[in-house]
Amino acid sequence: MTLTIETVGIQDVREAARRLHGHVERTPMRLSRTLSDITGAEIWVKFENLQFTASFKERGALNRLMTLTEAERRTGVITVSAGNHAQGVAYNAARLGIPATIVMPLGTPFTKVKHTRKHGARVVLSGETFADASLHAFQMRDREGLTFVHPYDDPMVIAGQGTIALEMLEDVPDLEIVPIPVGGGGLISGNLIAFEALAPRVDVIGVEARMYPSLHAELRGEEPVCGGQTIAEGIAVKQVGRLPFQICRDRVREVLLVDEPQLEHAVSLYANVEKTVAEGAGAASLAAVIAHPARFAGRKVGLILCGGNIDARLLASVLTRGLVREGRISSLRLTGDDRPGLLSRVSKIIGDLGANILEVAHNRLALDVPAKGAEFDILVETRDALHTRELVEALTAAGYPPRTL
Repeated sequence: MTLTIETVGIQDVREAARRLHGHVERTPMRLSRTLSDITGAEIWVKFENLQFTASFKERGALNRLMTLTEAERRTGVITVSAGNHAQGVAYNAARLGIPATIVMPLGTPFTKVKHTRKHGARVVLSGETFADASLHAFQMRDREGLTFVHPYDDPMVIAGQGTIALEMLEDVPDLEIVPIPVGGGGLISGNLIAFEALAPRVDVIGVEARMYPSLHAELRGEEPVCGGQTIAEGIAVKQVGRLPFQICRDRVREVLLVDEPQLEHAVSLYANVEKTVAEGAGAASLAAVIAHPARFAGRKVGLILCGGNIDARLLASVLTRGLVREGRISSLRLTGDDRPGLLSRVSKIIGDLGANILEVAHNRLALDVPAKGAEFDILVETRDALHTRELVEALTAAGYPPRTL
Protein backbone atom coordinates (compact mmCIF):
# COMPACT_ATOMS: atom_id res chain seq x y z
CA MET A 1 0.00 0.00 0.00
CA THR A 2 1.23 3.47 -0.86
CA LEU A 3 0.93 5.55 2.27
CA THR A 4 -0.34 9.09 1.76
CA ILE A 5 -1.44 11.77 4.15
CA GLU A 6 -5.07 11.10 3.21
CA THR A 7 -4.70 7.56 4.58
CA VAL A 8 -5.56 8.81 8.10
CA GLY A 9 -8.14 11.44 9.01
CA ILE A 10 -10.29 12.56 11.91
CA GLN A 11 -13.03 10.12 10.88
CA ASP A 12 -10.55 7.25 11.29
CA VAL A 13 -9.73 8.50 14.79
CA ARG A 14 -13.41 8.75 15.70
CA GLU A 15 -14.08 5.25 14.39
CA ALA A 16 -11.11 3.99 16.38
CA ALA A 17 -12.58 5.58 19.51
CA ARG A 18 -15.90 3.79 18.95
CA ARG A 19 -14.08 0.53 18.26
CA LEU A 20 -11.93 0.79 21.39
CA HIS A 21 -14.69 1.94 23.73
CA GLY A 22 -14.89 -0.45 26.66
CA HIS A 23 -11.77 -2.34 25.56
CA VAL A 24 -9.04 0.06 26.73
CA GLU A 25 -8.89 2.26 29.81
CA ARG A 26 -10.44 5.69 29.58
CA THR A 27 -7.44 7.12 31.45
CA PRO A 28 -7.76 10.14 33.74
CA MET A 29 -6.46 13.62 32.96
CA ARG A 30 -5.64 15.50 36.12
CA LEU A 31 -4.34 18.90 37.08
CA SER A 32 -1.01 18.70 38.91
CA ARG A 33 -0.82 21.66 41.24
CA THR A 34 2.68 20.82 42.39
CA LEU A 35 4.12 20.35 38.90
CA SER A 36 2.40 23.59 37.93
CA ASP A 37 4.11 25.39 40.82
CA ILE A 38 7.48 23.89 39.90
CA THR A 39 7.31 24.67 36.18
CA GLY A 40 5.35 27.93 36.08
CA ALA A 41 2.81 26.41 33.68
CA GLU A 42 -0.64 24.90 34.27
CA ILE A 43 0.16 21.21 33.99
CA TRP A 44 -2.48 18.61 33.12
CA VAL A 45 -1.32 14.99 32.99
CA LYS A 46 -2.93 12.26 30.88
CA PHE A 47 -2.08 9.02 32.72
CA GLU A 48 -1.65 6.53 29.89
CA ASN A 49 0.60 4.48 32.18
CA LEU A 50 -2.67 3.26 33.73
CA GLN A 51 -3.49 1.14 30.69
CA PHE A 52 -3.36 -2.58 31.50
CA THR A 53 0.04 -2.96 29.80
CA ALA A 54 1.13 0.44 31.22
CA SER A 55 1.39 2.17 27.84
CA PHE A 56 -0.66 4.03 25.23
CA LYS A 57 0.47 1.45 22.68
CA GLU A 58 -2.57 -0.69 23.48
CA ARG A 59 -4.79 1.76 21.62
CA GLY A 60 -3.10 1.49 18.24
CA ALA A 61 -2.37 -2.21 18.53
CA LEU A 62 -5.96 -3.12 19.40
CA ASN A 63 -7.42 -0.88 16.71
CA ARG A 64 -5.27 -2.62 14.12
CA LEU A 65 -6.11 -6.10 15.42
CA MET A 66 -9.83 -5.35 15.39
CA THR A 67 -9.67 -4.46 11.69
CA LEU A 68 -8.07 -7.74 10.58
CA THR A 69 -9.97 -10.03 8.24
CA GLU A 70 -11.08 -13.44 9.50
CA ALA A 71 -8.36 -15.10 7.42
CA GLU A 72 -5.70 -12.81 8.92
CA ARG A 73 -6.96 -13.56 12.42
CA ARG A 74 -6.72 -17.31 11.88
CA THR A 75 -3.17 -17.16 10.47
CA GLY A 76 -1.87 -14.76 13.10
CA VAL A 77 0.14 -11.58 13.37
CA ILE A 78 3.77 -10.65 13.83
CA THR A 79 5.42 -7.45 14.97
CA VAL A 80 8.76 -6.09 16.06
CA SER A 81 9.11 -4.04 19.22
CA ALA A 82 11.46 -3.26 22.06
CA GLY A 83 8.63 -3.51 24.54
CA ASN A 84 5.44 -1.47 24.82
CA HIS A 85 3.99 -2.19 21.37
CA ALA A 86 4.95 -5.84 21.91
CA GLN A 87 2.90 -6.03 25.08
CA GLY A 88 0.00 -4.19 23.50
CA VAL A 89 -0.12 -6.64 20.59
CA ALA A 90 0.47 -9.73 22.75
CA TYR A 91 -2.17 -8.88 25.35
CA ASN A 92 -4.89 -7.88 22.92
CA ALA A 93 -4.16 -10.67 20.44
CA ALA A 94 -4.64 -13.14 23.30
CA ARG A 95 -7.96 -11.50 24.21
CA LEU A 96 -9.13 -11.78 20.60
CA GLY A 97 -7.82 -15.33 20.11
CA ILE A 98 -5.25 -14.28 17.49
CA PRO A 99 -1.85 -16.08 17.42
CA ALA A 100 0.90 -13.50 17.93
CA THR A 101 4.65 -13.56 17.31
CA ILE A 102 6.82 -10.77 18.69
CA VAL A 103 10.39 -10.21 17.47
CA MET A 104 12.48 -8.23 19.97
CA PRO A 105 16.11 -7.05 19.81
CA LEU A 106 18.54 -9.03 21.96
CA GLY A 107 19.08 -6.09 24.33
CA THR A 108 15.41 -5.63 25.23
CA PRO A 109 14.96 -5.12 29.03
CA PHE A 110 14.17 -8.39 30.80
CA THR A 111 10.95 -7.06 32.31
CA LYS A 112 9.49 -6.32 28.87
CA VAL A 113 10.42 -9.75 27.50
CA LYS A 114 8.91 -11.42 30.57
CA HIS A 115 5.64 -9.48 30.39
CA THR A 116 5.27 -10.08 26.65
CA ARG A 117 5.68 -13.82 27.09
CA LYS A 118 3.26 -13.75 30.01
CA HIS A 119 0.53 -12.56 27.65
CA GLY A 120 0.93 -15.75 25.63
CA ALA A 121 2.84 -14.50 22.59
CA ARG A 122 5.67 -16.35 20.91
CA VAL A 123 8.74 -14.18 21.58
CA VAL A 124 11.72 -14.34 19.25
CA LEU A 125 14.90 -12.50 20.29
CA SER A 126 16.95 -11.55 17.24
CA GLY A 127 19.40 -8.84 16.21
CA GLU A 128 21.42 -6.24 18.03
CA THR A 129 19.32 -3.33 16.73
CA PHE A 130 15.69 -2.57 15.96
CA ALA A 131 16.55 -2.67 12.24
CA ASP A 132 18.05 -6.15 12.60
CA ALA A 133 14.99 -7.37 14.49
CA SER A 134 12.71 -5.83 11.86
CA LEU A 135 14.49 -7.67 9.05
CA HIS A 136 14.04 -10.96 10.89
CA ALA A 137 10.35 -10.20 11.50
CA PHE A 138 9.76 -9.47 7.81
CA GLN A 139 11.46 -12.73 6.88
CA MET A 140 9.22 -14.65 9.29
CA ARG A 141 6.15 -12.81 7.98
CA ASP A 142 6.90 -13.87 4.42
CA ARG A 143 7.82 -17.41 5.38
CA GLU A 144 4.78 -18.07 7.58
CA GLY A 145 2.17 -15.87 5.89
CA LEU A 146 1.63 -13.70 8.96
CA THR A 147 0.16 -10.18 9.03
CA PHE A 148 2.63 -7.52 10.13
CA VAL A 149 1.36 -5.06 12.73
CA HIS A 150 3.74 -2.12 12.50
CA PRO A 151 4.48 -0.22 15.74
CA TYR A 152 3.85 3.19 14.15
CA ASP A 153 3.87 3.16 10.32
CA ASP A 154 0.29 1.95 9.97
CA PRO A 155 -2.90 3.99 9.43
CA MET A 156 -5.00 2.04 11.94
CA VAL A 157 -2.25 2.16 14.58
CA ILE A 158 -1.96 5.93 14.12
CA ALA A 159 -5.74 6.36 14.33
CA GLY A 160 -5.83 4.37 17.55
CA GLN A 161 -3.16 6.55 19.17
CA GLY A 162 -5.12 9.65 18.15
CA THR A 163 -7.98 8.68 20.46
CA ILE A 164 -5.91 10.11 23.33
CA ALA A 165 -6.47 13.64 21.99
CA LEU A 166 -10.25 13.10 21.89
CA GLU A 167 -10.26 12.24 25.59
CA MET A 168 -7.91 15.11 26.48
CA LEU A 169 -10.20 17.64 24.79
CA GLU A 170 -13.27 16.16 26.49
CA ASP A 171 -11.63 16.67 29.88
CA VAL A 172 -9.78 19.97 29.22
CA PRO A 173 -11.32 21.71 26.18
CA ASP A 174 -9.16 24.83 26.50
CA LEU A 175 -5.72 23.21 26.30
CA GLU A 176 -3.13 25.51 24.75
CA ILE A 177 -0.02 23.43 24.14
CA VAL A 178 0.74 19.70 24.03
CA PRO A 179 4.35 18.44 23.81
CA ILE A 180 4.34 14.85 22.55
CA PRO A 181 7.23 12.33 22.71
CA VAL A 182 8.43 11.19 19.29
CA GLY A 183 9.94 7.80 18.55
CA GLY A 184 8.50 6.29 15.39
CA GLY A 185 5.95 9.10 15.23
CA GLY A 186 2.68 7.20 15.64
CA LEU A 187 1.68 9.00 18.84
CA ILE A 188 2.32 12.54 17.63
CA SER A 189 0.82 12.01 14.17
CA GLY A 190 -2.41 10.44 15.43
CA ASN A 191 -2.96 13.12 18.03
CA LEU A 192 -1.92 15.88 15.66
CA ILE A 193 -4.72 14.82 13.30
CA ALA A 194 -7.29 14.98 16.10
CA PHE A 195 -6.11 18.29 17.56
CA GLU A 196 -5.90 19.93 14.14
CA ALA A 197 -9.46 18.88 13.28
CA LEU A 198 -11.13 19.62 16.62
CA ALA A 199 -8.95 22.28 18.29
CA PRO A 200 -6.55 23.84 15.78
CA ARG A 201 -5.57 26.46 18.36
CA VAL A 202 -3.67 23.76 20.32
CA ASP A 203 0.06 24.04 19.71
CA VAL A 204 1.34 20.47 19.16
CA ILE A 205 5.12 20.15 19.37
CA GLY A 206 7.43 17.15 19.31
CA VAL A 207 9.88 16.02 21.98
CA GLU A 208 12.91 13.82 21.31
CA ALA A 209 15.88 12.61 23.31
CA ARG A 210 18.91 14.60 22.17
CA MET A 211 20.70 11.33 21.39
CA TYR A 212 17.96 10.44 18.86
CA PRO A 213 16.87 13.69 17.11
CA SER A 214 15.38 11.91 14.09
CA LEU A 215 12.29 14.07 13.41
CA HIS A 216 14.06 17.24 14.55
CA ALA A 217 16.79 16.70 11.95
CA GLU A 218 14.57 15.49 9.12
CA LEU A 219 12.20 18.45 9.40
CA ARG A 220 15.25 20.70 9.01
CA GLY A 221 16.48 18.78 5.99
CA GLU A 222 19.45 17.41 7.93
CA GLU A 223 20.83 13.92 8.34
CA PRO A 224 20.04 12.78 11.89
CA VAL A 225 22.99 11.67 14.00
CA CYS A 226 21.60 9.10 16.43
CA GLY A 227 23.16 6.80 18.99
CA GLY A 228 23.95 6.30 22.66
CA GLN A 229 22.39 4.87 25.79
CA THR A 230 19.31 6.86 26.73
CA ILE A 231 16.85 6.02 29.49
CA ALA A 232 14.14 6.93 26.98
CA GLU A 233 14.62 3.75 24.95
CA GLY A 234 10.97 3.87 23.89
CA ILE A 235 11.73 6.88 21.67
CA ALA A 236 15.26 5.88 20.68
CA VAL A 237 14.36 5.54 17.00
CA LYS A 238 16.79 6.51 14.24
CA GLN A 239 14.11 7.35 11.67
CA VAL A 240 10.44 8.17 12.15
CA GLY A 241 7.91 6.21 10.11
CA ARG A 242 7.21 7.41 6.59
CA LEU A 243 3.48 7.96 7.11
CA PRO A 244 4.00 9.77 10.45
CA PHE A 245 6.61 11.96 8.76
CA GLN A 246 4.21 12.88 5.96
CA ILE A 247 1.61 13.84 8.55
CA CYS A 248 4.09 15.86 10.63
CA ARG A 249 6.11 17.44 7.84
CA ASP A 250 3.93 20.51 7.26
CA ARG A 251 2.15 20.52 10.60
CA VAL A 252 4.81 20.25 13.33
CA ARG A 253 6.62 23.55 13.60
CA GLU A 254 8.93 22.61 16.43
CA VAL A 255 10.64 19.59 17.98
CA LEU A 256 12.30 20.14 21.36
CA LEU A 257 15.33 18.10 22.41
CA VAL A 258 15.89 16.96 25.98
CA ASP A 259 19.01 15.68 27.71
CA GLU A 260 19.42 12.71 30.04
CA PRO A 261 19.47 14.70 33.32
CA GLN A 262 16.15 16.31 32.34
CA LEU A 263 14.62 12.92 31.52
CA GLU A 264 15.84 11.55 34.86
CA HIS A 265 14.47 14.59 36.69
CA ALA A 266 11.08 14.12 35.03
CA VAL A 267 10.93 10.44 36.02
CA SER A 268 11.79 11.44 39.60
CA LEU A 269 9.15 14.17 39.67
CA TYR A 270 6.42 11.80 38.54
CA ALA A 271 7.44 9.36 41.27
CA ASN A 272 7.83 11.91 44.06
CA VAL A 273 5.10 14.38 43.16
CA GLU A 274 2.41 12.36 41.38
CA LYS A 275 3.28 9.05 43.10
CA THR A 276 3.22 7.30 39.73
CA VAL A 277 5.77 5.40 37.66
CA ALA A 278 6.98 6.78 34.33
CA GLU A 279 9.56 5.28 32.00
CA GLY A 280 12.04 7.60 30.32
CA ALA A 281 10.00 8.02 27.15
CA GLY A 282 6.83 8.40 29.21
CA ALA A 283 8.35 11.34 31.07
CA ALA A 284 9.78 13.04 27.97
CA SER A 285 7.02 15.64 27.66
CA LEU A 286 7.56 16.76 31.26
CA ALA A 287 11.30 16.81 30.59
CA ALA A 288 10.61 19.24 27.72
CA VAL A 289 8.79 21.61 30.08
CA ILE A 290 11.74 21.40 32.49
CA ALA A 291 14.28 21.97 29.71
CA HIS A 292 12.42 24.81 27.98
CA PRO A 293 10.43 26.61 30.71
CA ALA A 294 9.94 29.85 28.76
CA ARG A 295 8.17 27.92 26.00
CA PHE A 296 5.42 26.80 28.41
CA ALA A 297 5.29 29.48 31.11
CA GLY A 298 1.77 30.61 31.95
CA ARG A 299 0.14 28.26 29.42
CA LYS A 300 -2.30 25.37 29.88
CA VAL A 301 -0.16 22.32 29.06
CA GLY A 302 -1.32 18.77 28.36
CA LEU A 303 1.27 16.09 29.09
CA ILE A 304 0.80 12.52 27.90
CA LEU A 305 2.49 10.24 30.43
CA CYS A 306 2.65 7.65 27.69
CA GLY A 307 4.30 4.71 29.46
CA GLY A 308 5.33 3.32 32.83
CA ASN A 309 7.34 0.23 31.90
CA ILE A 310 10.70 0.91 33.48
CA ASP A 311 13.07 -1.69 34.90
CA ALA A 312 12.98 -1.60 38.72
CA ARG A 313 16.76 -1.39 38.97
CA LEU A 314 16.89 1.53 36.54
CA LEU A 315 14.10 3.32 38.40
CA ALA A 316 15.96 2.86 41.69
CA SER A 317 19.12 4.25 40.09
CA VAL A 318 17.29 7.27 38.65
CA LEU A 319 15.64 8.08 41.98
CA THR A 320 18.94 7.74 43.87
CA ARG A 321 20.76 9.91 41.33
CA GLY A 322 18.02 12.47 41.84
CA LEU A 323 18.78 12.57 45.55
CA VAL A 324 22.44 13.13 44.72
CA ARG A 325 21.60 16.02 42.38
CA GLU A 326 19.44 17.60 45.08
CA GLY A 327 22.29 17.35 47.60
CA ARG A 328 20.32 14.95 49.79
CA ILE A 329 22.89 12.18 49.39
CA SER A 330 26.58 13.09 49.38
CA SER A 331 29.87 11.26 49.60
CA LEU A 332 32.41 12.97 51.85
CA ARG A 333 36.10 12.05 52.00
CA LEU A 334 38.00 12.78 55.20
CA THR A 335 41.64 12.20 56.09
CA GLY A 336 42.81 11.95 59.70
CA ASP A 337 45.08 10.17 62.17
CA ASP A 338 44.56 6.40 62.26
CA ARG A 339 43.85 6.17 65.97
CA PRO A 340 40.95 4.88 68.07
CA GLY A 341 37.96 7.17 68.37
CA LEU A 342 38.34 9.14 65.14
CA LEU A 343 35.36 7.62 63.40
CA SER A 344 33.33 7.89 66.60
CA ARG A 345 33.99 11.64 66.83
CA VAL A 346 33.13 12.20 63.18
CA SER A 347 29.97 10.12 63.55
CA LYS A 348 28.90 12.18 66.56
CA ILE A 349 29.23 15.42 64.60
CA ILE A 350 27.14 13.99 61.79
CA GLY A 351 24.53 12.60 64.17
CA ASP A 352 24.28 15.78 66.24
CA LEU A 353 23.44 17.71 63.05
CA GLY A 354 20.63 15.28 62.21
CA ALA A 355 22.28 13.68 59.19
CA ASN A 356 22.31 9.95 58.52
CA ILE A 357 25.33 7.79 57.69
CA LEU A 358 24.54 5.30 54.90
CA GLU A 359 27.98 3.80 54.25
CA VAL A 360 31.57 4.07 55.51
CA ALA A 361 34.66 2.88 53.64
CA HIS A 362 38.22 2.94 55.04
CA ASN A 363 41.27 3.39 52.82
CA ARG A 364 44.65 2.95 54.52
CA LEU A 365 46.67 2.01 51.43
CA ALA A 366 46.31 5.14 49.27
CA LEU A 367 49.79 6.58 48.71
CA ASP A 368 48.58 10.17 49.10
CA VAL A 369 47.51 9.34 52.67
CA PRO A 370 50.21 9.43 55.44
CA ALA A 371 51.37 6.01 56.67
CA LYS A 372 49.94 6.82 60.10
CA GLY A 373 46.78 8.28 58.62
CA ALA A 374 43.51 6.91 57.35
CA GLU A 375 41.08 8.02 54.68
CA PHE A 376 37.33 7.64 55.10
CA ASP A 377 34.62 7.86 52.46
CA ILE A 378 31.33 8.52 54.25
CA LEU A 379 28.04 8.42 52.35
CA VAL A 380 25.59 10.67 54.19
CA GLU A 381 21.92 11.50 53.80
CA THR A 382 20.76 15.02 54.61
CA ARG A 383 17.60 17.12 54.27
CA ASP A 384 18.89 19.17 51.35
CA ALA A 385 21.97 20.87 49.88
CA LEU A 386 21.96 23.56 52.61
CA HIS A 387 21.98 20.88 55.31
CA THR A 388 24.93 19.18 53.58
CA ARG A 389 26.82 22.48 53.52
CA GLU A 390 26.19 22.92 57.26
CA LEU A 391 27.59 19.44 57.85
CA VAL A 392 30.74 20.17 55.82
CA GLU A 393 31.27 23.40 57.80
CA ALA A 394 30.86 21.59 61.14
CA LEU A 395 33.36 18.86 60.19
CA THR A 396 35.83 21.51 58.99
CA ALA A 397 35.48 23.48 62.22
CA ALA A 398 36.19 20.27 64.19
CA GLY A 399 39.43 19.74 62.27
CA TYR A 400 38.18 17.18 59.77
CA PRO A 401 37.72 19.14 56.52
CA PRO A 402 35.99 16.85 54.02
CA ARG A 403 36.09 16.78 50.24
CA THR A 404 32.77 16.26 48.48
CA LEU A 405 33.10 13.51 45.89
